[in-house]
Amino acid sequence: MRPRRPTLFFSFAATAAAMEAERLCRAAGQPGRLVPVPRQITAGCGLAWMASPEDGEALRAFFKAEGLEYEGCHLIEF
Repeated sequence: MRPRRPTLFFSFAATAAAMEAERLCRAAGQPGRLVPVPRQITAGCGLAWMASPEDGEALRAFFKAEGLEYEGCHLIEF
């Protein structure tokens, strides 16, 4: 079993928002990837952008600049 480490998840209320976040993040070379929401998080669409905690501020700024709304930002051991 691999060791757990702090991981940052941005959850979305709608699948369309999660897919748009993935498209924009990939196009801009932003760190992370789209994953199913871990069971520790409750989210509307079941998808989240997963990244390292160190990338949190840059991703928040990117989402804001792009007008992307996320439901929540969660730091969990994953």
